[in-house]
Formats: sequence, C-alpha cells, structure tokens
Amino acid sequence: MKKDLREFLAGIENEAKRNDSKALIKIMEEESGYKAALRGQIIGFGIYHYVYESGREGDFIITGFSPRQKSLSVYIMPGFSKYQKELDKLGKHKTAKSCLYINKLADIDEQVLRKIIRSSVIEMKKKYECRAS
Repeated sequence: MKKDLREFLAGIENEAKRNDSKALIKIMEEESGYKAALRGQIIGFGIYHYVYESGREGDFIITGFSPRQKSLSVYIMPGFSKYQKELDKLGKHKTAKSCLYINKLADIDEQVLRKIIRSSVIEMKKKYECRAS
C-alpha cells in the first residue's frame, strides 16, 4: 500500500470506518484485479478511458469507494440495472446512479458485494479500454 493511501486511511477518525475501508480495499483488489490507488478522496481500482458524444474525454476509476462521513460510497460504474437480484440479497444499502451507499460492511453480505464488483469490472472491460492505475 502506497504511503499516501496509508496516510489517507490513518486520517479516517472513525475506527470502524477505517477498518471497513481496509477490508474493502482487500475485497476490491481481489475482485477487480487492480491495486488500490488514491485519487483525491476516492480509493480507485483500475482506470478506464471514456469519450462522450460531445467529444469530451477523460479517465476515471473502473471501480472504487470513498469513506464518506455518513457511509461508504462504493462506485459501480456501469450502474445497477443488471444487478437487481444481487441488490435484493445484499442487505442494508441505498443506491444512486453509480453509487452504492453502505453504512458498514457488517450490514451487507460480503459475497454478494464481491459478485457485484467482479461483474461490474468485467462489464467495464468489455465496454472500455481499461488499465492499472
């Protein structure tokens, strides 16, 4: 784990959230196949290149999370339309377009989360040019 990521994790005041973040890094590295990299306030795993119809283009994480004040925000970039069955089994959570909000890992089924992460990374690799961070 790089020094800046270790320092970022050490700065998480809530011990439970810090421990959940460390556990989530391990889960996401295993399921994505990419090492964790700090990108601002987001811990990302892999990079994909996108180009909008407008011509605007850039790079963003394939998957990742941010330990926010209220919850862990897990980024599932393809969104959740293909994962309704999994979400029904996940446990306590909320979703937005590409964000999965989890209060703590103990609230959810880790194996279901792993499946969502793994499937979303596969989906991203089919759709975009992806690389390590």
